[in-house]
Amino acid sequence: MGHQGPFCLETCARPNVLALQPYRCARDDYKDDGTNILLDANENAYGPSLNLEDGPLHNPDIDFLGLNRYPDPHQAGLKSRWCKLRNTHTHTTKDLSPLNLFVGVGSDEVIDALLRCFCTPGRDKIVTCPPTYGMYAVSAQVNDVEVIQVPRDTKRAFQVRPEAINAALSSDPAIKLVYICSPGNPTANLVPKSDVQKILEHPTWNGLVVLDEAYVDFSPDDASLAEWVTEWPNLVVMQTLSKAFGLAGIRLGALFASPEVARLLNNLKAPYNVSSPTSALATAALQPENVAIMRSNRAKILEQRDKMLRELPKISRIGRFLGGTASNFLLVEVLDKPRDQGGKASNESALALYERLAETRGVVVRFRGKELGCEGCLRITVGTSSEVDRLLAEIRSIFQNMSSDGVTVEDSGERTEGKREQEANGIIA
Repeated sequence: MGHQGPFCLETCARPNVLALQPYRCARDDYKDDGTNILLDANENAYGPSLNLEDGPLHNPDIDFLGLNRYPDPHQAGLKSRWCKLRNTHTHTTKDLSPLNLFVGVGSDEVIDALLRCFCTPGRDKIVTCPPTYGMYAVSAQVNDVEVIQVPRDTKRAFQVRPEAINAALSSDPAIKLVYICSPGNPTANLVPKSDVQKILEHPTWNGLVVLDEAYVDFSPDDASLAEWVTEWPNLVVMQTLSKAFGLAGIRLGALFASPEVARLLNNLKAPYNVSSPTSALATAALQPENVAIMRSNRAKILEQRDKMLRELPKISRIGRFLGGTASNFLLVEVLDKPRDQGGKASNESALALYERLAETRGVVVRFRGKELGCEGCLRITVGTSSEVDRLLAEIRSIFQNMSSDGVTVEDSGERTEGKREQEANGIIA
């Protein structure tokens, strides 16, 4: 080892950062080697919503010779197109404008920016509604912000509980943000507009409702509440191009907010946070011809989602669908034995199916059995027609090879079943 000196990492670094568990994402367990069918990260299997028929440079106006220059720090053109898409006048007669938008490196930058803007480290708190997207809690820990959990109602299809959220807000003025995922992840259910309004109407709470609409384009056309920020200054709405638009690789997220909130976030961001190629690709994706491609791909995904809803229950070791169907994934139970033999949802069975699909069949899904109310559950992204057919065939084949009275999980040495479950469930995706 080199020079010791007085430096000590354990006492120099922030304690809350030292306590962080390593970030694990969907590609940590099973890599994309070009042969696997990846139904684990809720990506768009039909590809980017760009007109690429005449070659990859046909549509996006990427100035390669201008890459020596810093990008536009304001992204007005990109913001204008996104606002035009969301100005449906379903929830208000008012119009969104670029003044209502903050854009960043994926939704993760948006989540973090809100925490840095509104929460004082070591003092303020946020509310999350598990089961939910894991990055809210990760970002809170990085920023030394306590997380108060108000679980969804597991007996009512994982609906949020506005009365319980409001009770938490009344009892603790240190809460500044309420993160609500709609459609939920991993629950795929929309949060009713009336439930959001109940929280917005809290008579004394001084904070923001953060509605995460990453998957909203797989929901009915009037589902997005983005334009509602023109009516409610305490509402902000997150969106992304990673899901329905098939552009996860460019890392672009957005926040719709009042001009005052958007201004604060734009003031604190790095000056050139969105790269020129990302901006060009995103702007192209939001052009009418490419929005039409997105909607065409969405229709194909919804068709395959309906196929999964029909065909998965025909497999005797598959149980109930939990939550909703308003997204490009489904949350489904795996049973310890066939339904007609009294099978029950089982983490052991779900983990075994998850591992065998990935390790022996090249089909990667997501184990969610350790989440609240998700015993024995897999979250399965909707793929293309051939991918869904392959998924169904491999599940049938695996169960045919299992004994009828339960799953025998292969010896995994020191990695006990509980540890394997925890590792598999720890993926943030």
